[in-house]
Amino acid sequence: MSWFKRDENEIEPTGEKRVRTEGLWTKCDGCSQTIFKAELESNLHVCPKCGKHFKISARDRIESLLEPGFQLVDTELRSTDPLNFVDLKPYKARLEKAQMDTGLNDAILNAIGRLGEHDVVLSAMEYAFIGGSMGAVVGETIARAADRSLSTRHPLIIVAASGGARMMEGIVSLMQLAKISTCLAQMDDAKIPYISVLTDPTTGGVTASFAMLGDLNVAEPGALIGFAGPRVIEQTIRQKLPEGFQRSEFLLEHGMLDAVVPRKELKGYLVRALDFMQHSGD
Repeated sequence: MSWFKRDENEIEPTGEKRVRTEGLWTKCDGCSQTIFKAELESNLHVCPKCGKHFKISARDRIESLLEPGFQLVDTELRSTDPLNFVDLKPYKARLEKAQMDTGLNDAILNAIGRLGEHDVVLSAMEYAFIGGSMGAVVGETIARAADRSLSTRHPLIIVAASGGARMMEGIVSLMQLAKISTCLAQMDDAKIPYISVLTDPTTGGVTASFAMLGDLNVAEPGALIGFAGPRVIEQTIRQKLPEGFQRSEFLLEHGMLDAVVPRKELKGYLVRALDFMQHSGD
């Protein structure tokens, strides 16, 4: 009877192997199926059963688009909490928690590298950082990305994932809309390509500024895209909204987007778009 021992009147197996499954599975919000996380990750965080596109981090986004050897830049910027804002908790506490959870200073990462054969500047937003909201740091980081594109004449790609302007920074956050739009206007004058990639969600002040100003506006399938949320609009106009309203397919059908591209095909699509844009500009 060497396979068990008696301890405090309980029998405990000593040589039994236990398989831990916690954290190995996730449930898809689209089809309610349980998915093995390793399978989901190998499929670029797209449900293999229904095609729902899960949110991915800014780092994962950059790695999925740029060739190995890219460089992260403009990572030193941090918010100074200009209003000393407090709601349910101090804004500084929210920042500290978001920085600890994501390992980022704010809701944006800039990278320079190659997309296929093209040298590009890429900005990717991090939704896990206070809902990807745009404050002074996000605005300045994107403005610096546009400045890099202007100085190098390399195309700019911005991947949006945001709930909108960061209202804990008040008017400072709203100023970023005009600031970034001005930078993109300078790029347009210089005839440097800018591609906007809209992911789930892209709303509020981000949609009202740079997300809809691309020479090419591309979205992932099923992405929520709009300014005000559907419930706010329904309460305002007192009407029921159409099925799929504010989803990327609805916007494509009504002329607000140029294309809806699955995540697996996005890199190839962007390469072909840059081939066309840069050849046309020569």
